[in-house]
Amino acid sequence: MRDYIIVTDATSDIPNEMANELNVKVVPMSFSLGEKNYNHYPDYRELDIKTFYDKQRAGQTSLTTQINVAVYLDFFEEIIKSDKDVLYISFSSALSSTYQSSVLAAKELNEKYPDFKIITIDSKAATLGETLLVKLAAQKKSEGMNIEDLSKWVADNHLKVCHYFTVDDLNHLKRGGRMTAMTAFIGTALDIKPILHVNDEGKLIPLDKVRGRKKALKVLFNYLAELSENLEEQTIFIGHGDCIEDARYLESLIKEAYKVKEVIIHPIGPIIGSHTGPGAITLFFLGKHR
Repeated sequence: MRDYIIVTDATSDIPNEMANELNVKVVPMSFSLGEKNYNHYPDYRELDIKTFYDKQRAGQTSLTTQINVAVYLDFFEEIIKSDKDVLYISFSSALSSTYQSSVLAAKELNEKYPDFKIITIDSKAATLGETLLVKLAAQKKSEGMNIEDLSKWVADNHLKVCHYFTVDDLNHLKRGGRMTAMTAFIGTALDIKPILHVNDEGKLIPLDKVRGRKKALKVLFNYLAELSENLEEQTIFIGHGDCIEDARYLESLIKEAYKVKEVIIHPIGPIIGSHTGPGAITLFFLGKHR
C-alpha cells in the first residue's frame, strides 16, 4: 500500500519542530503588514512573531490572503511526484475559502493522477486546535492506520476539539467585523473581555463577556473543567499573542487542578493574529463536545 503525507496549512500555527517530528507538511499562507507582503511558515523565516506583534502595537494593520487553487496544485503535486498520497486537514471552511480551493485542487489532481489519493478534510478548527487534530491524526498514522481509515477517524472526531479564546484589544475584532465600533469603544472603557469559541460549524462566535483579564483566563479554565475528558492522557495547547506570562498563568491553573499529560504553549501566528491582535489567549483540548 502506498504511503501518504499528512498536510495542514500555516493557519494551524503548528510548531516547526512538531511538524518535522510528525513529518507533517505545511502549506504557507500570505499576509501583509503595513506596505509589505509576507508568507508565513512554521519557522517564521520571513518575519519573526515578536516583530509582528510589535508592529501591530505600533499601529500597523495586518491583512491576510487566502490560499488559492494554484498553490494547492503545486504543493499537492510535489507530494504525488514523490510517490505518496495526500491527506490534507484544512483550516475551517467557515472562516476562510481555503478549504474550497483545496477541494478544487484535489479534484483536478485526482483526474490527472487517478491512481493516487488526494483527500481533503475540513477541520472546522483554527490555529492550535487544528494542530491538536493534526497531531492526533499523525499519531494514528504512526500506529499503522491507512489513509481511508484515518480520513474517517478525523471526520468522526474533529468536533471533539474544543476552542476557547479571549482577546485583550477589542479593536481587532471590530476591524474583522465581529464587533461594532460602539461596542468595542464601550468594552475597552469598561475593561470588558469577550469569551469566544469555535462552534460545530467552524464559526467563531461570542459566548460571554467578563470584566478583567484574570477573570477571562479563569473562564477559559472553567470551560476546560466542564467539558474535558481524560486529561491525564491529553496534550493541551495554549496559544498567545505575545503575552507569554498570561499563557503561563492559564497553564498554572490547569496544572494545579489536574494531572495533565502535557501542556504546550506556542504563539498565535500572524494569520490568526491579524484578527485577534496582541494579547489574545487561546485554549484547545479534547472534550465531550464543543
